[in-house]
Amino acid sequence: MPWRRVPLTERLYYTDSFLHEFEARVLAATVANGRVAVTLDRSAFYPTSGGQVFDTGWFSSENGGRLRVQEVVEDEQSGDVLHLVEAELAVLPAGSVIRGAIDVERRRDHMQQHSGQHVLSAAFEKLYGMATVSFHMGDESCTIDLASDAVTPKQMQAAERLANDIIAEDRPVEIRFATPEEACTMGVRKIPAAERDKLRLIDIRDFDLNACGGTHVGSTGQIGAILLRRAEKVRQGVRVEFVCGFRAVATARRDFETLTEAAALFSTHIWEVPQQVRKSQDEIKAAQKAQHRLLEEVAELQAERMLHSAEQRGAQKLVVQYFADRDLGFIKMLAQKLTKNPNVVALLACGGAQASLVFAQTPGLGNDMGALMKQSVQAMGTRGGGNRDMAQGGAPDAQRAESAVMQAANAIASVDSD
Repeated sequence: MPWRRVPLTERLYYTDSFLHEFEARVLAATVANGRVAVTLDRSAFYPTSGGQVFDTGWFSSENGGRLRVQEVVEDEQSGDVLHLVEAELAVLPAGSVIRGAIDVERRRDHMQQHSGQHVLSAAFEKLYGMATVSFHMGDESCTIDLASDAVTPKQMQAAERLANDIIAEDRPVEIRFATPEEACTMGVRKIPAAERDKLRLIDIRDFDLNACGGTHVGSTGQIGAILLRRAEKVRQGVRVEFVCGFRAVATARRDFETLTEAAALFSTHIWEVPQQVRKSQDEIKAAQKAQHRLLEEVAELQAERMLHSAEQRGAQKLVVQYFADRDLGFIKMLAQKLTKNPNVVALLACGGAQASLVFAQTPGLGNDMGALMKQSVQAMGTRGGGNRDMAQGGAPDAQRAESAVMQAANAIASVDSD
């Protein structure tokens, strides 16, 4: 008996995106990556393709079992639709009949997003000549990449308005088939490069005609609405994020609840939240500047007291101090205040949120603070560095930080400042 290839899966969604249940015969069931991959003679399940993600759903077998269809993919070699299910091979023997059921809510969501993408892409092209390079459907939002160097907020708003006008007009969305040669004369927005005998075209009446294998609504009104979220520069152009239909409603609801909560914290209306945030930012900046000025004054006074009681080592004054509750920023500031004076070596450490060390000296003295810091951090297994006059590093904990400055003090030789 001559070899004959198993026929390709008949794709029922090609002609009816609203077909949610069907019967089919199992052609093969094999193990792929730890899951069972089922090939049918016909299927309404959409496999991941063209930016649109796969359908999920269920198989009901002849013996009454119900199997979850977790993922649907297209075999790159044969073109068959592979249904990845939770099952044992023996449950789905070749030749058996199954009943398939699509997850209706997921399918409707995908139809809204993909049809909305067609409308939005056509809007950008008609208004500004910006062609869509690619489309991606995510779990929460979708994106199109436009062949453009930039998209302004006004252009975003205009494209969104035109797209929603087309939705409000509830224009028919029809499936048509044509040869590539015929498509070239029909004004198809983008003809795929792959060679095919027939192209499946999605026709949004008097607005857009485009080759596409995805699932789509029956009229633009079923898209519900299109909400543009943001635009960002990417390597191949500008990426526009958007949501359609019930996703747009859910996104708007989430935005509203977030703004309402923020407004309650400020005791204001939601439309005044940006103004209140800017006011709070200004107040924070002012408070930070005031705090910095106070810390400068504290560091100045502290430096004077420390210099007064500092140990004299030869021509140098050696200041060694550990601060349990200060941070790195303060001890760096203090070190700078101290070393503005002649012939001062400051070895400081802090506990705070992160135990740290700062070694500094008046510029021109004969010590090497960078080398001393490197020796200290290597002994503790931490990191740090600097130059001859100023260096900083980390410590594993407060106790090791305090110990490290004492050891560094012992390493400082008594030298003359000249």
